[in-house]
Amino acid sequence: MGFFSFLNQQLLKMVWLDNSVKWLVEEVFGLDATERIGGSVHFFIYDVIKIFILLSVLIFAVSYIQSFFPPERTRKILDRFKGIKANILAALLGTVTPFCSCSSIPLFIGFTSAGLPVGVTFSFLISSPLVDLASVIMLASIFNWKIAFAYVLVGLVLAVVGGSLISKLGMEKYVEPFVYESQMMDIEQDELTVKDRINFGVDQVKDIVHKVWIYVLVGVGIGALIHNWIPESFITAVLGQDKWYSVLLATLVGVPMYADIFGTLPIAEALVAKGVGIGTALSFMMAVTALSMPSMILLKNVVKSKLLLVFIFIVTMGIIIIGYTFNAFAYLLI
Repeated sequence: MGFFSFLNQQLLKMVWLDNSVKWLVEEVFGLDATERIGGSVHFFIYDVIKIFILLSVLIFAVSYIQSFFPPERTRKILDRFKGIKANILAALLGTVTPFCSCSSIPLFIGFTSAGLPVGVTFSFLISSPLVDLASVIMLASIFNWKIAFAYVLVGLVLAVVGGSLISKLGMEKYVEPFVYESQMMDIEQDELTVKDRINFGVDQVKDIVHKVWIYVLVGVGIGALIHNWIPESFITAVLGQDKWYSVLLATLVGVPMYADIFGTLPIAEALVAKGVGIGTALSFMMAVTALSMPSMILLKNVVKSKLLLVFIFIVTMGIIIIGYTFNAFAYLLI
């Protein structure tokens, strides 16, 4: 247990990096890390470096695994299963695709055009940006393993239930006709060498970091602001655990925003440190990643309004229920 704790502290929470940045802030910059300015600088530098290290390592690992499951192979695997088993598998496969909600749309089109049920593709669409292997490690590095695994579990449940409900409602006719006419390219990934897969992983790291770096910087900046400049009394007055509306407000605030989960994690970290319920913080994260305005605009181009509204309603209600549940049972996770 001591060895596992050591690895957790040094590899995930990166205590060595925290101490190094603290030394940099105090000895080189001449700031006090316990005061507002020094604390903000320390929070920003430490979180940015930690997130990019973990992000690069994890995206490479996930992408290497993903190289064995190109879209066509994924579609063929999903096509072997029916009913809720297909939804469960689609949600699980979504965890090994390091995509944001916007970049998941092309895969949604490909799966649907290949003949997969709409509900199954929606399970994938919900799971892909919301829950991935990288988010497990990142959540564990900021909070703990209990919260990380609980988040993944409820995210998968939301993806399965959401997709299953859409299947039960028979929403196929509300997909735009051109989607069914699109073709998915079949790429023979069996022929890839180890070097090819490594290059693919490196390219994915470059591509995803290029897409999310600004959101990470903005997210960490907001987190530093909340952590060191906004009084705890103000945060708890608005989003405190005793406020019945905190989860609703956090969800509604998150919807218009657009960021990867890695950009929202520092904000969630700062909110929890200020006394905000873990469920409230996670509801904000989930709303940003699963229901962001840009991704909804893209989705509107491939599905009709009725299906889009049903999707938003199901996911929003799921996020709200998850938020209140986490707040109610937070004592079991912290």
